[in-house]
Amino acid sequence: MTPPNPRRGADRSPAPRSRKPTMADVAAELGVSRALVSLVFRDQPGASPETRERVFEAASRLGYKPDMAARLLARGRSKVLGVLFTARNPHHVDLVEAIYPTAEELGYDLVLSAAVPSRDEHKAVEALVGHRSEALLLCGPTISEEDIADLGARLPVVVLGRHLKSAPVDIVTSYDRPGAREVVDHLVGLGHRDIAHVDGGSKPGAPERRRAYRDAMRAHGLADRIRIIPGNHTEEGGQDAARGMLADDAELPTAVFASNDQCAIGLLDVFTRAGVKIPEQVSIVGYDDSHIAGLSHIDLTTVRQDVPRLARLAVEAADEQLRGVREPGATLKLESKLVVRGTSGPPTQR
Repeated sequence: MTPPNPRRGADRSPAPRSRKPTMADVAAELGVSRALVSLVFRDQPGASPETRERVFEAASRLGYKPDMAARLLARGRSKVLGVLFTARNPHHVDLVEAIYPTAEELGYDLVLSAAVPSRDEHKAVEALVGHRSEALLLCGPTISEEDIADLGARLPVVVLGRHLKSAPVDIVTSYDRPGAREVVDHLVGLGHRDIAHVDGGSKPGAPERRRAYRDAMRAHGLADRIRIIPGNHTEEGGQDAARGMLADDAELPTAVFASNDQCAIGLLDVFTRAGVKIPEQVSIVGYDDSHIAGLSHIDLTTVRQDVPRLARLAVEAADEQLRGVREPGATLKLESKLVVRGTSGPPTQR
């Protein structure tokens, strides 16, 4: 029998700050062998799910991060990047398409895993890990920041399109506030005063765009016209918001800024079917400039995110982490740009 570890049940304070914690420290913390801890970090069989969870918790508690180069050398490079995306989100589809060229250029294959209504992001992520992904690229993830931090302790993670407060992962996104401000500036410049915002709830980017809308309206002296309508980043969310405005006794706003393109297309669909003329009666502006926004029958005014550049930065960030060039935790932000098309114009006189 293995003699009881004198540390078990005793003081569990973190390892001294004078040196980096090691795998041996994690093993001592739990009273198990270093070989068992090594099995867990190499994703090898031989440890129960409960043991694996205890090992990751102890590593997080001690601040231990396995040396990535050593791990890859031990198990052999798979040269596979796992990509999480939402199947129904056109912006995510655009990102996936743009990720391929840079991944191929740097010698990586991709494994894709989609989040759909019947399959949540946790299952989608675990599928990527199970396919020996060396690093994960998460497109607009909605899982908790704690879950993302846990993933970052297991392997390199790059988050696209979501702002995080403290998770030790790389973040690649756009500046949401300037883009949203540009939308309000554009609509006010056309003569609009009754500008509503259909928000995206807690979806990635939505809180920043909502705050920017409020700030921009106040800056234009329109604080008393601020109107935020609950929504989400789906066509259904936009459709529900449009139906609510049509059923309201109040006049329709002369312009609506939707939190993303999908929401804007839902608005466009319901308003058009109800006989509301776009943009003569209501101007509609989206956000993302996904590939469907530029279709001739959509022709949506929207904020363009630089998808090719976002994708390249994300793949390069994952590659740098895997090669040990730097530690994770970088935040890379790109400028966005308003693209004016046919769904926005001057308001008609009421």
